Amino acid sequence: MPIDEVVERIKNGDKYIIRFKSQGREDRKIKHKDVIKGNLEFPENDQDIVIIKADGLPTYHFAHAVDDHLMRVTHVIRGDEWLSSLPLHLELFYALGFKPPKYAHTSTIMKDENGNKRKISKRKDPEAAVSYYSEEGIPKEAVVEYLLNIANSTFEPWRRANPDKSIDEFELQLNKMSVSGAVFDMVKLLDVSKNVICKFDAEKIYTEAFNWANKYDEELKELLENKDYSLKILGIERGNVKPRKDIAKWSDVKNSIIYMYDEKFNKNTTYEFQKINDEGEIKDILNLYIEKYFDINDDKQTWFDKIKDLAEEKGYAREVKQYKQEPEKYKGHVGDISTVIRVALTGRSNTPDLYEIMQVLGENSIKQRISRILN
Repeated sequence: MPIDEVVERIKNGDKYIIRFKSQGREDRKIKHKDVIKGNLEFPENDQDIVIIKADGLPTYHFAHAVDDHLMRVTHVIRGDEWLSSLPLHLELFYALGFKPPKYAHTSTIMKDENGNKRKISKRKDPEAAVSYYSEEGIPKEAVVEYLLNIANSTFEPWRRANPDKSIDEFELQLNKMSVSGAVFDMVKLLDVSKNVICKFDAEKIYTEAFNWANKYDEELKELLENKDYSLKILGIERGNVKPRKDIAKWSDVKNSIIYMYDEKFNKNTTYEFQKINDEGEIKDILNLYIEKYFDINDDKQTWFDKIKDLAEEKGYAREVKQYKQEPEKYKGHVGDISTVIRVALTGRSNTPDLYEIMQVLGENSIKQRISRILN
């Protein structure tokens, strides 16, 4: 359109747009070093894109160049879906006489679907939403820790070398970020979450779990309303060199503690004894334990020595090593005896430290639970 006609139509109040007149040619190449992707080569931009729309507002491309220059932005970090816009943005910066920022294009987070990788989707995948982690009860610290795992190849070795340091001390290096898309792995996230939660003290676990239960689990909320008792349960094996790792999310808490509440235990428990499963033998072990060896005031070493004495009296090896050396001499070993007591008191063969559990349960509860089986 001739310039005179353009001017006349503008004077008449016609709506118009403003385009950027590109000097680029598609048959020529530009080279650029991306902070994450490294050295890249593209055809020059040859599109005369709109920079001011008919309503007078700038497009993103124009606003990016002007705003980021005026704000003294040094690095633009964005998803690699913007890579194709890089020749245009660089041309805009140079045309305006501005120094371009450094660009770092991050890879898309992928999802493995039956062996095929695809971009994680806001519409298809619940884990793409922040609300998902809140509803599942995965603490934000674990989500951030996991995202650092998939963002930076140096994070995992740094964490192994610095298990107790804050992530704020980790130096995120853009040039160590993945060039191809990392696959989102829920199993790995929950494993990271276990390691994060195991470092929390009982008070923090209680607060987080109670707040979660208040929204999502009425039964757990009722259990936790006895705060003093709940703190004792959640304090079992906390602060040790090897703390318990049975909680990956707050929705796990109920299952990990419910057997510690007598009303729930008496109502729902079934017993699955392991190696020792003869009813008469189980009753003999429990009778002997409660009548001869049980004393709630014993310290841990005294308690375990008594379990060994009980094992020996019943024809079991005092040590596992002893049993493995001469299995034909014994019915089993001390671990089999402690498993009978563990199952009788918790309904489970795998729990945190049995001595600590007994100290929290108390003498009356222990005797009632054993009597329940003996009767």
